[in-house]
Amino acid sequence: MALRDTLEFLLYDWLDAEALTRRPRHADHSRETFNAVLETAERIAREKFAPFNRLVDSDEPRFDGEKVILPRATYEAREAYAASGLLSAAQDYAIGGMQLPFLLESAANTFFAKASVSIGANMLTSGNANLLMAHGSALQQTVFAHNAFNGRFTGTMCLSEPQAGSSLSDVATRATPDGEDYESEPLGPRYRLRGHKMWISAGDHELAENIVHLVLAKIPDARGQLVPGVKGLSLFIVPKHLVDVHGQLTGERNDVALAGLNHKLGWRGTTNTLLNFGEGRYPVRGAAGAIGYRVGAPGDGLRLMFHMMNEARIAIGMAATMLGYAGYEASLEYAKVRPQGRLPGAAGKNAAMPQVPIIAHADVRRMLLAQKAYAEGALALNLLAARLVDEQHTGAPAGADDARLLLEVLTPIAKSWPSEWCLEANSLAIQVHGGYGYTRDFPVEQYWRDNRLNMIHEGTHGIQANDLLGRKVRMEGGRGLQLLTARIQSTVRRASDHAALQPWARQLEQAWQQVLQATEQAWQWAQVEGSPTRTLANAVPYMQAFGHGVLAWIWLDVATVAQAAAAQSTAAQGRLACTRYFFHYELPKIGAWLQVVAQGDTTCIDVPLEAF
Repeated sequence: MALRDTLEFLLYDWLDAEALTRRPRHADHSRETFNAVLETAERIAREKFAPFNRLVDSDEPRFDGEKVILPRATYEAREAYAASGLLSAAQDYAIGGMQLPFLLESAANTFFAKASVSIGANMLTSGNANLLMAHGSALQQTVFAHNAFNGRFTGTMCLSEPQAGSSLSDVATRATPDGEDYESEPLGPRYRLRGHKMWISAGDHELAENIVHLVLAKIPDARGQLVPGVKGLSLFIVPKHLVDVHGQLTGERNDVALAGLNHKLGWRGTTNTLLNFGEGRYPVRGAAGAIGYRVGAPGDGLRLMFHMMNEARIAIGMAATMLGYAGYEASLEYAKVRPQGRLPGAAGKNAAMPQVPIIAHADVRRMLLAQKAYAEGALALNLLAARLVDEQHTGAPAGADDARLLLEVLTPIAKSWPSEWCLEANSLAIQVHGGYGYTRDFPVEQYWRDNRLNMIHEGTHGIQANDLLGRKVRMEGGRGLQLLTARIQSTVRRASDHAALQPWARQLEQAWQQVLQATEQAWQWAQVEGSPTRTLANAVPYMQAFGHGVLAWIWLDVATVAQAAAAQSTAAQGRLACTRYFFHYELPKIGAWLQVVAQGDTTCIDVPLEAF
């Protein structure tokens, strides 16, 4: 099925997006306006993004010593995207937004991720601006966030450092007050930053007037010492070009220098940089040190940055999803037209018989069905996450708080599950193409390369797993896990009303009980040993099992809607086939994953370093 048809089913039949139009914030909208937004996004992605996906992969960003050079198509694509208003789709009318539900903004952005994930990487700009709208001062919002939403500025997230990577406790970038009057700066307390940030996506380019870096750095205490650990981190706005209180460029270049471009396996159309802050290459106002404006209170940086990180994690999950979806569509098209071999049986031994399209072979159908189940299931998961964001912002207070906590639990899954299994979908897409799949004559090898980055982007698989098992399933007394369990049980009850779905309902109920038991057993080891080391040693298999349980729930929930239309709709039959595939081929995998979790297996801890 075309992406547009799948989106409309998930939005209207499954997630009841039209119900959001009955809320005051979205009262001006209807299904017709929602569809108009989807149509606009689909058209821009088709015309400005998709034709240049191979170009930006082969014509990588380069630095001429003064500026980063990108293909002209990248500029035109971003201009079209910004002009469409999609950067501010969910924002207030008062600042030029459309007041669309976040669900619709997310659905519209799927077209860009599918057309060219590295041209369409606007997620950090939106996340940067959304953080400032939530935690910045009124002037910081007006000067920096509003100009991101209207397309004048872009944004980044500067956390990692060459020596620290994901270990934010070891961040060494420091910020010192800039003069005795640093607290009186209208744009926020003014500091001078010195340090190095690595792996900064879109860290330097000429796509917009300005780049707004959000930087984690440590403020020295009264003795001039950096506070150890993440408690010492504060958050700073560090623009590439300084601006006045009206958001206009002053003509002063800030002391932020591009130290180098990282040349990547995939996402080659997005610059990835090493940035030096305050090295003195661009002295500003007579001194070295990049000027930055503090957001929030000292020491509150990591908490504020999580607002952007969590949004980026969900966006990465959607990017991975759409790469999986693109590979599925490409391999499906190929399988329908590529003749090879004959079917088993007497006729198949007759070489005079014509060859059949490879889609006629059972194993090719297996690979296509797996891709469809992974990609469409992941799409449903990420749209559900977007729907929970809307519940937080416009739902009734009690429901909004439940949505917040449920989203906390699901965020590691929304990021990690598509990153792993839609990558597997891309691998299967290559396999369907056979030898042609790993040549550059076909797009599937690029989809795989682009997607391989997503298990690392915005927190590796291990980080997501530790977050899930170490924090999310236990936070607030385990209430988030209880909320998820209640939703799963509700789906099981509804599915049990359909005879065809009853076996899957029972299977899901049993599988989720295994997940809950393994969760309890894993933490019993921590209680016995007084340390979570043994528990967290198997956090990744725990997350894999948890994720498969969540996707089984989503597919069963989708099946309860598809069941009614199955007799008349081949699309509904396809969704039921995906559900069947997932329950027969995928859900049984959780037993092996949970066994090592429940037993507190210490193989990976016990192996001597010399044994490697």
